[in-house]
Amino acid sequence: MIIELRVYHCLPGRLPALNARFENTTLAFWEKYGIRQVGFFTTLVGASNHALTYMLEWDSLAERETRWGAFSADPAWLAARAASEAQAPIVERIENSFLVPTGYSALK
Repeated sequence: MIIELRVYHCLPGRLPALNARFENTTLAFWEKYGIRQVGFFTTLVGASNHALTYMLEWDSLAERETRWGAFSADPAWLAARAASEAQAPIVERIENSFLVPTGYSALK
């Protein structure tokens, strides 16, 4: 198992728009492509409260490349993403990491 950790740093005031896009649009596309989420989180205490952090579960990097690539190229997704940013950009930058559990991790 591989966990992809993604942090979306939003422009000020745009986190609600990002949350709405995930809840109302993105998750349906992920279901279509078999992308499995582990969880979504906002920052209670930390460097910025303009961030959305989430984790995805993959069996392999090859699976990630196939599923994420198909999702990312879907014309309907690209149109929905563009529509969600028609009035203003949402995300300033994205960080992502790929993590593997240790032998003593509760999540394996």
